[in-house]
Amino acid sequence: MSAEPTDLPVPELAAPASVLRHRAFALFWASRVFSTIAFQMQAVAIGWQVYGLTGSAFALGLVGLAQFVPALALAFVVGPVADRFDRRLIVRLCQAVEGLAIAGLAVAWFTGGLGIAPIFGAIFVIGCARAFEAPTLQALLPGLVPASLLPRALAWSSTASQSAIICGPAVGGLLYAISPGTVYAVSAGLFLVSCTLIGLIRLERVPPRREPVTLASVFAGVAFIRSRPAVLGAISLDLFAVLLGGATALLPIFARDILQIGPWGLGILRSAPALGALSMSLLLAQMPLNRKVGRIMFTAVALFGAATIVFALSTSFWLSLAALVVLGAADSISVVIRLSLVQLETPDEMRGRVSAVNFIFIGTSNQLGEFESGLTAAWFGAVPAALIGGIGTLLVVLLWMRAFPSLAQRDRLLSEPAPV
Repeated sequence: MSAEPTDLPVPELAAPASVLRHRAFALFWASRVFSTIAFQMQAVAIGWQVYGLTGSAFALGLVGLAQFVPALALAFVVGPVADRFDRRLIVRLCQAVEGLAIAGLAVAWFTGGLGIAPIFGAIFVIGCARAFEAPTLQALLPGLVPASLLPRALAWSSTASQSAIICGPAVGGLLYAISPGTVYAVSAGLFLVSCTLIGLIRLERVPPRREPVTLASVFAGVAFIRSRPAVLGAISLDLFAVLLGGATALLPIFARDILQIGPWGLGILRSAPALGALSMSLLLAQMPLNRKVGRIMFTAVALFGAATIVFALSTSFWLSLAALVVLGAADSISVVIRLSLVQLETPDEMRGRVSAVNFIFIGTSNQLGEFESGLTAAWFGAVPAALIGGIGTLLVVLLWMRAFPSLAQRDRLLSEPAPV
């Protein structure tokens, strides 16, 4: 590796106009806001409706599984596609498919034909589309701004997502009071708006020429991550933390049966982790992680597990809300470290494949975690399931500190140059 500065460029939130003046990035940023709000809105409606129709924690778990299966099945197709074809076109097609799937739920609701089967059919279609969309979005961003502005663009992109995650569930919960069909219709419209905005993007930098597709190139993302123990440790740590500690799939149960709040309360609970994540992102922009990043990441994941335990045992809406805010803030720290390690060590011609592998570990672990939480809740109940997840996260932290000493001892986000 060539010698580089030892300090990670800090994503600054001051003077944002220098980034937003770039039309391509401004369109991308707005698209992220609309698509994320749309996804969060429909997630609230689907979660509440599935539990209302079935009364089953296992059914809530199947919502996550229906999204995980296509993402896993398509994982090694996504990367080469994102590295060979127009990433804007891929994102547009994915968002159009998601919008049409949600529009189908809206039509089914207003015509009286919405049952469990159409809901799970739409979830599966959305899972297929998101399997392509999420990694491609990560790979698309570096081509929208000059390299010198990339760190700031990454910060603003994260801010867009977290802000939308805060607003989306709350808006979805309020609209659900009108009808689930209203949530689906508005969500579908926002997906189509996002699709249109992506279509207006013109690339400012032409990506480098892509290598031919071979079996080795398809699995190059896996080989790349395996060759970097600290990166592999960070990604796998996040995977198991989300897999075990992800109690968000059980929020409809906690909202209705334990905290006894309505859809509006569910929306607020779903927004709480994003509120914590956004607050921490703003703090990290002012107080960047310069030293002892490995130790900080393990501490953050342990805090994530502890917050999950508090949420599991709480019977107070406000304590539960506070626990979710802390959970989101802790998760934001580990995400910043993980994404920084991946972005800083991945060449642009491999971003699609590496992003796809990262999505397998992290993105799909959210859905698989929902299934795990739903299955565990069906066996033991919602409170024990969340409690087991939090304790399991703490155990994973202890195991990973021993299994990946290079990550535990990592001082800076950028590895030191090798001695000559």
